[in-house]
Amino acid sequence: MRRLGRRFLASRPSVREILLGSPLWGMMMAASALVALCLQNGAETYQLYSILVLYLCGGIGSWPCGVLLGRFCADGRGRETRFAAFFLCLAACTIAATAFLFAMDYRLFYARWHGPFGSRLWIYQFIFTSVAAVYQFVVMGIRLYLPVGFAALAAASLWLARKMPDQRR
Repeated sequence: MRRLGRRFLASRPSVREILLGSPLWGMMMAASALVALCLQNGAETYQLYSILVLYLCGGIGSWPCGVLLGRFCADGRGRETRFAAFFLCLAACTIAATAFLFAMDYRLFYARWHGPFGSRLWIYQFIFTSVAAVYQFVVMGIRLYLPVGFAALAAASLWLARKMPDQRR
């Protein structure tokens, strides 16, 4: 158990990596959404700025967790395994963070029609509204990560995998 704790602490990104990487990753995710919207319909959508802010904040919030989990999973592994760990962890954290923010915004919109706070009805409504929002994001929102977000994910994963030391013997 102590070994896992030390490994977890050793996996933490530095403050500099968070302060530089998070905004950069967020901007890449917002750029990905913008390019995808431009390719789909010329970015003619009423909520363009809201969408870009959502993807920006999702990217900013996901970077520290994605790097931490990627390093934790990739510790002591070969370069290909490190790349795969960063690719998977960064993708999952980015999608999860953005879906969470989308679900909270979705929930905020529907809150006026929900039951009183803390009641059993409110809990059911909160859960099912959030699940519906995450489903809607998965169906309609993930496509905005293509093609730019996928390329950025591959580049970031390759950079992070190369930055870690090689496999220990």
